[in-house]
Amino acid sequence: MKRVELILVPTPGVGHLVTTGEFAKHLLRFDDRISVTILLMKWFRGLPYAYAESLAACQPDRIRLIHLPQVDPPSQDLYKLSPEAFIYEFIQNYFAPVRNAVRDIVSTRSTSDPDSGSVRVVALVIDFFCSPMVDIATELGLPSYIYLTSNAAFFGLMLYLSTRHSQNSSVFEYPKPETGNMDLEHLIPGFVNPVPSRVLPSFVFNENGGYTALVKIAKKFRLANGIIVNTFEELETNAVNCFYNGQNPPIYPVGPVVHLDSLPHPELDQVQRDRIMEWLDNQPESSVVYLCFGSKGSHGPRQAKEIALGLEKSGHRFLWSFHMPPPRHDATGRTVHYKNPEEMLPQGFMERIQEKGMICGWAPQVEVLRHKAVGGFVSHCGWNSILESLWCGVPIVTWPMHAEQQLNAYLMKEMGLAVVMKLDFRGGTGETVTAEEIEEGLRTVMDAGCEVRKKVKEMAGMARKAVKDGGSSFNSIGRFIGDIMGNT
Repeated sequence: MKRVELILVPTPGVGHLVTTGEFAKHLLRFDDRISVTILLMKWFRGLPYAYAESLAACQPDRIRLIHLPQVDPPSQDLYKLSPEAFIYEFIQNYFAPVRNAVRDIVSTRSTSDPDSGSVRVVALVIDFFCSPMVDIATELGLPSYIYLTSNAAFFGLMLYLSTRHSQNSSVFEYPKPETGNMDLEHLIPGFVNPVPSRVLPSFVFNENGGYTALVKIAKKFRLANGIIVNTFEELETNAVNCFYNGQNPPIYPVGPVVHLDSLPHPELDQVQRDRIMEWLDNQPESSVVYLCFGSKGSHGPRQAKEIALGLEKSGHRFLWSFHMPPPRHDATGRTVHYKNPEEMLPQGFMERIQEKGMICGWAPQVEVLRHKAVGGFVSHCGWNSILESLWCGVPIVTWPMHAEQQLNAYLMKEMGLAVVMKLDFRGGTGETVTAEEIEEGLRTVMDAGCEVRKKVKEMAGMARKAVKDGGSSFNSIGRFIGDIMGNT
């Protein structure tokens, strides 16, 4: 039996590493001839590496981890100016260690005895932030594939960004009607309708390295042998069909790739997990709104009070995953460090809600979304969270915060799969969503007759069908494996 190996290079953030690992597991289940080696960059500690070790332990004969040496990270000042520029520079610092590791793996495999059942390296699969590493694959004579942890529409944005930059190399202008700078619309491949500037990711407006970094990343997409996307044809029919045109690298929709087990986390112990699930067990079916704003999503006291008031006015039961904000300076320059949610909530709020609501820290999100008591999800619209909600058939209320989440929220609106509360909200700007807006979003999503609820339930069935034998994503994975096997 001809055995092959893929080398995977994920960005070390938890959202990127976990979905890459789950995709690797899909490949191994699909074909016994495949093994994977995952190159791990050292940046985050804790959760991502705990997950990686558990991943390798589940199939030690077919999943191998290589921990790359530590490199000096860019200045934290750059992160404050642009997280995307920081990540890009961080990845660039890992260019040499990745090249060395890939060269060593390829060299070891190529010198093995061909009659001894040796493994042949057939592809380098890199996270989209690592797209400049297609040059490593080219140098070593390997096919390269980009694993896009976002959606097919984001691939369209990358193509649009590269094309636009060749004609107009300036950053995008954020709409400010008060200055006469009106909202422009962009014809981005993969979207049915023109996309307004106000919902584009913040990096396209960033003059401190964010725009430049993403342009460099986008330009490498066309050099890859293919783009693997965590989506499925039934969800993004227009975008997927748009890119099946032979003019761009082949696209492989392989999703939804979701991690259905609870991830270990230092702030979520078994006692807390059991307390959350026991509380949900005691709530009526589809009666609870779940609120979570991602690993980086936190709010200051003013916004926390508005959320609390909106929840209280709506009358709906709720589970609020409340992440404490980092220390900040008040108007007098004094450092303010909140230690518990009660310090930030309206006086008497906890007593008034009693058993109708629960505030927790980290929550086992997929377990929560799968619970019969949960009927709605107020979300930051990270793509992993969107796919998890669709898988579980729970409709989203859009509250984007960072990265490409505004674009994700707009895409969900365009497809009629989300209740719109905000599309262009951006964390850290000081903007406040009012209690009235929150109340309206909650009432809409929890209405039994809400059309979005019906469409999301239908999409949940399509998502599960897509990954089963004969489904669209199952077939796409088969096509990808057929292509890399052809590389031998």
